[in-house]
Amino acid sequence: MKHPKYIFVVGGVMSSVGKGVVTSSLGMILQSRGFHVTAMKFDPYINVDAGTMNPTEHGEVFVTEDGDETDQDIGNYERFLDEDIYSVNYMTNGRIWLEVINKERNLEYKGKCVEVGYHIPQEIIRRIKLAQQKSRSDIMVIEVGGTIGEYQNILFLEAARMMKLENPGDVLFVLVSYLPIPSKVGEMKTKPTQHAVRQMNEVGLQPNVIIGRAEKPLDTVRKKKLAQFCNIDDAHIISAPDVEHIYAVPLMFEQQELSTKILKELHLRPRTASAQSPRMIQWKKLVKNIQQSTEPVRIAVVGKYFHTGEYVLADSYISVIEALKHAAWQCKRKAELVWLDPEEYEQDPKRVKELADFDGVLIPGGFGSRGVEGKIQAIQYVREHHIPYFGLCYGMQLAAIEVARHVVGLRGAHTVEIDEAPEHPIIVVNPHQQKNILQKHYGGTMRLGSYDCEVMSGTKAAVAYKQPMVKERHRHRYEFNNDYVQRLHDAGLIVSGRNPQQDLVEIMELKGHPWFLGTQFHPEFLSRPLHPHPLFLGFIKAAIARNKK
Repeated sequence: MKHPKYIFVVGGVMSSVGKGVVTSSLGMILQSRGFHVTAMKFDPYINVDAGTMNPTEHGEVFVTEDGDETDQDIGNYERFLDEDIYSVNYMTNGRIWLEVINKERNLEYKGKCVEVGYHIPQEIIRRIKLAQQKSRSDIMVIEVGGTIGEYQNILFLEAARMMKLENPGDVLFVLVSYLPIPSKVGEMKTKPTQHAVRQMNEVGLQPNVIIGRAEKPLDTVRKKKLAQFCNIDDAHIISAPDVEHIYAVPLMFEQQELSTKILKELHLRPRTASAQSPRMIQWKKLVKNIQQSTEPVRIAVVGKYFHTGEYVLADSYISVIEALKHAAWQCKRKAELVWLDPEEYEQDPKRVKELADFDGVLIPGGFGSRGVEGKIQAIQYVREHHIPYFGLCYGMQLAAIEVARHVVGLRGAHTVEIDEAPEHPIIVVNPHQQKNILQKHYGGTMRLGSYDCEVMSGTKAAVAYKQPMVKERHRHRYEFNNDYVQRLHDAGLIVSGRNPQQDLVEIMELKGHPWFLGTQFHPEFLSRPLHPHPLFLGFIKAAIARNKK
């Protein structure tokens, strides 16, 4: 397209209002109109990437195909757009400032006085245009992290203002704002959103569309009030009430003809009628299937990144959660997920018996020593009681340690991540990571991104994948110690997937068990609602088989 279009999605009133889902949904419905769309995320943190952020504070770290550690919203973009998003589509304040400072140190500004108010926004604009060129997209949907009125994202908004000034017809602003319904008042209040719009106006921006997030749909009275005080056509105020699942959001937007309204604002003619679009037809089938999948399959997720104060933050494992749902829906089931804290098993080992009430047990990735012995107790229980088990990254490593301890008899088996000198180092530092750890180079230095995995024939992994070579995404520093491959193989824990370039263990599974399989990689990053991941499908099918018994 001669003049690519840019849609900036900004949040109002409070965080976690759903900007990521709105951005993803906008991309999907514009795709359905025949346009090539990509999505981009601005994170206001000074962190260079999301890899050094605590999951219980920030949520999941999503790894891209090319090995970038990004915000969890990038995962939503991939799941809704059904295509890969790369590192160029993600930026943080830290990444921008570091680039500008490095350029200044290298005299790339040719002796000019480098200014915050000009050169930082210009670097942001350069990256936006670079991402557009690399993706060759017609439309870019760009999510601005944080909430309007915060100083952390002010330079991103200034960059957007500059782009709007340069090409007024090519830039559009969407405000996603929350409309509270105080329980003692009983009325939906528009005033916070009015203030959010005024804060946008203060930085030179005016929303073209307001997405009104609330518990209930916006009524005509609220829309007219917002139109009057926010200087916007009431037809461009879109109601976004709470829904049962996020995949219903694109259809909710299209019922209000949002894609048509946006394309008109951007002076674009739709290339496809929304209702006749193969993409939209596919999506409607997905939502219908979700609605009809009511019979539960109960999965216990044993992890440590749940609790934040008195609340549970499921966002720490959002890709795992979505991957389980995708696979369950494919099997006409509803994934009923229960969060279990492994530290409770350490305090009271008898509690591990509660796992017998579940159809399957999953242990996701993680780091550190907290809850590890509780996880190993859980793995021993599901192995001995033939309960389907799926271990991801750390979940595979701990499964190998459990089998080494309790089947092979290697009582001193452990990972060097916790015990620097165990008697039997089942899990060791990746040789390429040793220098990084010694020099304390932690940011962006793990084994990251996509690597080959050769799948061994005659295994459950081979049955699931149906192909001998696959690519999977990684995020870890530690690997299975090949010195113990034969001893664990003799005990029934076999290597069913291996990286051929570095001879690294990628998949292990237990013979004679309904499903006891672990992966060194993170298969959840490749699962999408229209294309569930094969290993998650295999796990859910095994769980359903147990459920039927």
